[in-house]
Amino acid sequence: MGNADSKLHFRKAVIQLTTRTQPVEASDNVFWDQFWSDPSTTVQDVFALVPAAEIRAVREESPSNLATLCYKAVERLVRAADSGCSSDRDRGVVLNCTRLLTRILPYIFEDADWRGFFWSTVPGAGRRLDGDVEDGDARPLAESLLLAVSDLLFCPDFTIQRRSGADSSEDVQSIDSCEFIWEVGVGFAQAPPPNSAHDMNRTELLKLLLTCFSEAMYLPPSGNRTLNPWVCFFCSPENRHALPLFTSLLNVVCAYDPVGLGIPYNHLLFWDRREQLVEQALQVLVVVLEPEAEPEPSPPVFQASGPENLFVSYLSRIHREEDLAFVLRGLARLLNNPLVQTYLPRSARRIRFHQELLVLFWKLCDFTRFSVLFQKFLFFVLKSSDVLEVLVPILFYLNHARADQSRLGLTHIGVFILLLLSGERNFGVRLNKPYSLRVPMDIPVFTGTHADLLIIFHKLITGGHQRLQPLFDCLLTVVVNISPYLKSLSMVAATKLLQLLEAFSAPWFLFSSAQNHHLVFFLLEVFNNIIQYQFDGNSNLVYAIIRKRALFHQLANLASDAASIHRALLRRRRRSGVSGKTSGDSRSMEGSRPAVPAEPGTLKASLEATPGLDKITEKSQVSVDGTMVSVPHPDPQTSVGTGATAGVSDTESNSERDPEVVRPPHGATLGPAARFWSSAGPSCRQVDHTESEAARSRPSSVSSTADWSPTTDWVLSWKAKLPLQTIMRLLQVLVPQVEKICIDKGLTDESEILKFLQHGTLVGLLPVPHPILIRKYQPNASTAFWFRTYMWGVIYLRNLDPPIWYDTDIRLFEIQRI
Repeated sequence: MGNADSKLHFRKAVIQLTTRTQPVEASDNVFWDQFWSDPSTTVQDVFALVPAAEIRAVREESPSNLATLCYKAVERLVRAADSGCSSDRDRGVVLNCTRLLTRILPYIFEDADWRGFFWSTVPGAGRRLDGDVEDGDARPLAESLLLAVSDLLFCPDFTIQRRSGADSSEDVQSIDSCEFIWEVGVGFAQAPPPNSAHDMNRTELLKLLLTCFSEAMYLPPSGNRTLNPWVCFFCSPENRHALPLFTSLLNVVCAYDPVGLGIPYNHLLFWDRREQLVEQALQVLVVVLEPEAEPEPSPPVFQASGPENLFVSYLSRIHREEDLAFVLRGLARLLNNPLVQTYLPRSARRIRFHQELLVLFWKLCDFTRFSVLFQKFLFFVLKSSDVLEVLVPILFYLNHARADQSRLGLTHIGVFILLLLSGERNFGVRLNKPYSLRVPMDIPVFTGTHADLLIIFHKLITGGHQRLQPLFDCLLTVVVNISPYLKSLSMVAATKLLQLLEAFSAPWFLFSSAQNHHLVFFLLEVFNNIIQYQFDGNSNLVYAIIRKRALFHQLANLASDAASIHRALLRRRRRSGVSGKTSGDSRSMEGSRPAVPAEPGTLKASLEATPGLDKITEKSQVSVDGTMVSVPHPDPQTSVGTGATAGVSDTESNSERDPEVVRPPHGATLGPAARFWSSAGPSCRQVDHTESEAARSRPSSVSSTADWSPTTDWVLSWKAKLPLQTIMRLLQVLVPQVEKICIDKGLTDESEILKFLQHGTLVGLLPVPHPILIRKYQPNASTAFWFRTYMWGVIYLRNLDPPIWYDTDIRLFEIQRI
């Protein structure tokens, strides 16, 4: 009964804020205490008893009451931070003030006229808000709030355990918070005893911090190019708890083990309050770990354009191998959580914050581009096979998200991480490790390496939905970057590459967009890299190239006259059943999987446009001594296909250099050999059957413009630069040899052919090896803003209980109900 009465008083107080004709005086403590004096109030009660409509009504009709409410709530938090939460009543007041501010702040941010309120100087709002500080020295309300929350996160008996034997009068201001880091890990060797009450209190305070930082959601994209004042101050030297807070957040995330003691169904027997804390800590961490400066090309050291971000600075100082191993091991454990297989269905806890984990991993790797100090983490990740513990779950998430349009952002971040890693030589080398783990993904069964898994996974191109088309360049760039280091591709992976070439080299596809031929250049570069640098171990790929040699001859002899172009486009329209009037529909992928229908009421946050590949990568050429030499971007007017073909002998027109190599090799249509090629052995037939979807699925234009149409001059401009010489020379040498063996021995099985190719050599027969060209990810403002938008969209959707930002006027992105 008493609980109901207290909620009734709370509700009446909310109504009085809008109905009173005169503003409520700040000195009327009896009235204001109704909002935070009830210890039984929960966060759900606050959100239910303070409806959005009434918050907006107070903001519009009684602005002084709303201002006083915010001021009084901050005042109580500051007072508690100064004196400590010595009693249960004081702790209840702190929690209720925290919940009330979490509820109100989004409605402050959505109104441009109110957005500066917390940064104004409120009379009496000094460091202690007790009148001892002159008004001229008063802090803005936002600074007082952030400092108070930081203090409360290290408040004895509220969020941290008081040391045994310590004086009960020990307050927040006198303790050294570095001795009270929440979890063992980086920079802290003591394991604090678990305390679920402390975890709950920390979670509520972190939720308020996240709400404070969310002002960015209410600014248009143009406004998000500026500094976030909340984040800047929180991460500045003004916050004396910056170091222990950074360490606590990082350790809590990386030390978390959702499996716990390994007891089946333990998550059904008790509520794991630590998971809530981990989720909030992770979200706060990815928000504050953001260098506020716009990235510049190849900066010598990281320099922020505003106040120093201590969280970023502390991250750069992690150098001990045991600390780096702790971070990597923790992230890998959490990312692999959905892959844990048990004999009992759903017996192990499944975490839901994998998107935030991927953002954190991206930031840890991306920061390596800013400073030599940051390179330690990426170097540590790539120096052993531990990077594969991150690769496999990324592919798992991509596989499950590829046909679901509501998870488009997850697909993008996975591809971006692969692109960043692929720019490092050690990543390509590590991919040669055999793949033995069997992850529940609908991919063909194969025996091979992690490189095979990565290439086979490029079914994302043929088995996804049309909104993934902007990622095709990035996906193929990943394969190009790793191709010089792949020692032995499986038959499944080799066949997948040839089927992608078959799809992309179809005339109707090449002529459908001004950019589609770039994909063919990427694939030809992959073949050239493997042939020139890893020929000995890749008999499966050489065999697949020989079997599909007609593709290369057709590509070299691609008709470019106007009549042929018209026939190819007409064939495209007939095949897709699309009339010329509905050109927009022609961009969809034939045979692509439809998007998985989302559950009714599912919310989806919109994303920024994907930056172009030329804007997010820089070209680096591997010199003789193994160092990377930057390659300037070519003139857009002359850049056709790929910069990897520039300045290399293999890029010159085959018709100009060696006209005869574009014709089928002598004897290509001999009887027994022709029968062998048309009916390959069992393993190839199995691969073709397994991957037949890829051959049938013809992706349409990656990008197209309504007023563009292919011309003969345009086709000739890039056809003359197709890097076919190496492949044609290989076919010219090997096809007659293989056919002779087929005729002499009467072979009808491919095993003997593969054995012959394994012991073959092309030394001295191929053109001079071209320099290895790697397209490394380059930090840029477009990608940084894309990640900021994606990150806040994830945070919005992950915080629906309570619904902190639901139904507010978000401007950074759009929320769509599916």
